[in-house]
Amino acid sequence: MVAPLRVGIAGLGTVGAEVVRLIEQQGRVLTERTGRSVQVVAVTARSKKKRAVDLSGIKWAKDPLALAADPEVDCFVELMGGAGDPALSAIDTALKAGKSVVTANKALIAKHGLKLAKAAEKHGGALNFEAAVGAAIPVIKTLREGLAGTGISRVYGILNGTCNYILTRMEQEGLSFDECLKDAQRLGYAEADPSFDIHGHDTAQKLAILASLAFGTQVAEKSIYVEGISSIAPEDLKAAAELGYRVKLLGVAMRTAKGIEQRVHPTMVPKSSSIAQVMGVTNAVTIDGEGIPPITLVGPGAGGAATASAVVADIADVARGIRAAPFGRPVDKLQATEKAPMERHEGGYYIRLMARDHAGTAATIATRLAEQKISIESIVQRHPNGSEPAKTTGKSAPVPVILITYATHEDAVHRALQAVQRDKVISGKPQVIRIEKN
Repeated sequence: MVAPLRVGIAGLGTVGAEVVRLIEQQGRVLTERTGRSVQVVAVTARSKKKRAVDLSGIKWAKDPLALAADPEVDCFVELMGGAGDPALSAIDTALKAGKSVVTANKALIAKHGLKLAKAAEKHGGALNFEAAVGAAIPVIKTLREGLAGTGISRVYGILNGTCNYILTRMEQEGLSFDECLKDAQRLGYAEADPSFDIHGHDTAQKLAILASLAFGTQVAEKSIYVEGISSIAPEDLKAAAELGYRVKLLGVAMRTAKGIEQRVHPTMVPKSSSIAQVMGVTNAVTIDGEGIPPITLVGPGAGGAATASAVVADIADVARGIRAAPFGRPVDKLQATEKAPMERHEGGYYIRLMARDHAGTAATIATRLAEQKISIESIVQRHPNGSEPAKTTGKSAPVPVILITYATHEDAVHRALQAVQRDKVISGKPQVIRIEKN
């Protein structure tokens, strides 16, 4: 008879309580699937307040470190969050004691994942973190195990439900960014301080983990170019729709001739793409691999039940005795990577200019783009209320001019737009959104 897997859980918030409930509810199924029973034997949290789950018969540890060191715990589950202590010290303690660890902590894995993976390698335990990226979407296992024999050229996706919800509402209802953000906060999709989400840092942490798994690089959030969605206006989403695109906040990691490019920013994607169909708080990841068509995984990227299901799946792997290298390769085989300057990025661009409604303005803009060898795929000029262009240099409201370029380099776009601004034929700052092709 195989001994039960004894689980200790640090953190009993929405996710932790749901993990306890799932293990109890799915006990028989887990035993059948893993060949041994799984039992929660100890827990700890900041308070002993009553929770919506039965904890009778489960030992209460005084703190996370005590739980991590408890000899009666085989698998330590960290659900406290935070990139530092007590989560870091507790996980390190558990791994050095030869225990396996399961965590949903993306911030900690993005910052300290290599150190913890090395401890897991040295002491023989597993370090599983499926729930850290995409919650119930099994993208970690797909990259680490399912596609172990496939060369990956690009991995990209919608990794933050808050931003996707905001952009969806803006597009569908024509609302402003601020209006949609307030609604997301009211519904609990956005934090009281939403900056970590809307400025792209949450997505960057997740992308750092995916890039390591996909390309064998060291996890390095600092190597990622990050740009948020607060500059996106309803007119950008309307123009994108008319041109056959949709705007998403994407995390993109791809292999280029100059190395691994990692970036987070608002992106126009063709409406025909799988990723463009993903709306609301849903997440999605697309993987481009050699010899296979693109694979898109779609599902709930957050929430107690979704995250808990991924945590329990990781616990089941521990019960089965699976000890995969946390990042798909031994830590000493992971390659260092540097931040790729966005000036080197090559692709198509959406450019929205508020052009002064004067004769010769369009010609000046075209000249500046041509000087940088930028070819235009399409150009749209809108006159308010169907009015005609001004025939003189008299004062009139600026006119939106929308350009879609063919593939070019980012530094060429910036040089051209700087020249246009110096020519004083536009007002305000140009809006630039990168285009990601299928």
